[in-house]
Amino acid sequence: MAFPGFLSSVKQLTFGILATRPKRALTATAIALGLAGCSANPVYTTTGIVLSNYAESEATPYVLEMTDARMACKLGEALDPLVYSFGRVTTPPDTTGSLLMLLAANCSEYELMEAELRFLSADFEGNANRARDAREQVKRLNEEVANRRVLAFNRAMAAFDFDPAAEPLECPFLFSDQDELTFMIGLVTGLQAIVNDANSGAAAGVPRNIAPQAERAIRCIDDEKWGGIPNAVRAVVWLLLPDTRPDLSPDPWRVLENSSRLGFERGFRVSSALEIVAAETFGRPEVKARAIANAAEAEDTMEVSAAYPLLDAVAKRILLHASDKHWVSEYGYRTPSNQFGSMSPVSQRAPVQTMDLDDLL
Repeated sequence: MAFPGFLSSVKQLTFGILATRPKRALTATAIALGLAGCSANPVYTTTGIVLSNYAESEATPYVLEMTDARMACKLGEALDPLVYSFGRVTTPPDTTGSLLMLLAANCSEYELMEAELRFLSADFEGNANRARDAREQVKRLNEEVANRRVLAFNRAMAAFDFDPAAEPLECPFLFSDQDELTFMIGLVTGLQAIVNDANSGAAAGVPRNIAPQAERAIRCIDDEKWGGIPNAVRAVVWLLLPDTRPDLSPDPWRVLENSSRLGFERGFRVSSALEIVAAETFGRPEVKARAIANAAEAEDTMEVSAAYPLLDAVAKRILLHASDKHWVSEYGYRTPSNQFGSMSPVSQRAPVQTMDLDDLL
C-alpha cells in the first residue's frame, strides 16, 4: 500500500472518530494544536492521541482477556513500535506501553525457554558442543528479556509518576482495577528483570535496588484482591535480600505457599509461578515439586478469572516450563501431556480401550 493512501485512510479514520465525539474532538484538537508547534504535523499528533486512548480503553482490556499467551506476546512486539512512534509528537502512553513491553518480553522469554530445554537435552545426551552453544544462547536471551522487562518496569513507574525510591513512600493514585494491575505487574516485571540479568551474567546491568523498591511499593496493592501476588513479591525479595525482611514476619516459603493457594481462589496462578521461580533460584527442589503438583491439581478445579485470563495463561507457561526442565534433565523428554503435576513417569495401568473397526469396513 502506498504511503499517501495510508495517510489518507488515517486522516479519514481520525476525523471520523472525532466527528462522532464532538466534545472529545474539541479537546483533542486543542491538544493537537498546542503540541504541534512548527515541526509536527497536527494530523500525526491527533492520530497519536486517538491511538493512545484506544490502546488504553479498548486494546488493553481486550489483551488481558486473551487466553493465547503467545499470540498476546506477538501483539506486544508488533504494536509497541507503532504506539511509541507517536511519542515523537505527543506524550508517550506509558500505561499501555508498560503492558506492551511486558508482552514483548514474554516473547523473548518463550525463546529463552526453548533454548534452556535445548541445553538440558544436549547435556542429557552428553553432547558438549551443542550444550555449550545452547548455554550461550540462554545467556544472550536472558539479557534481551532483562532489557525489555526493566523498560516495562520503568514505564509502569512513569505512568503513575511514581518514584519507588522516594522517602517517605507515597502510594500512587490508582483509579481503576486496570491501573492497579498495571502498577502491580510492573513491579513483578522489575523483579523478574533482576533474575534474568543475573542469569545473563549481569550483561543487562539491571539495577539491583529495584528489588527493595518493589518490596516497598507492592504494599500499595491489596493482597487479598490480587490473589496473593503482593505478598509473593515481598517473600521473593526477602529471600533475595534477607535484610529487607521485617522482624516477626512469617517464613518466606510459607508466605509463598499461602499466596499460591490464594491465587487459585482468585483464578490466576501468578503467585504459584513466583513460588516456582523462587524454588528454582534458591535450589529448593522439594518446594518446586510441591508447587507444580498444587498448580496441576488446581487446574482441574480452579475457575479462571473472567477479567484477566491472560494472567493465568502466562503463569501456566512458566509452570509447565519448570516441569519440562525437570523432565528433560531427568528423562530426556518434556512433560507428557497427561502427567503435568508429576515429577516422574506414571505407569498407565488402566486398560486401553480399542475401537471396533468392523462397522467401518
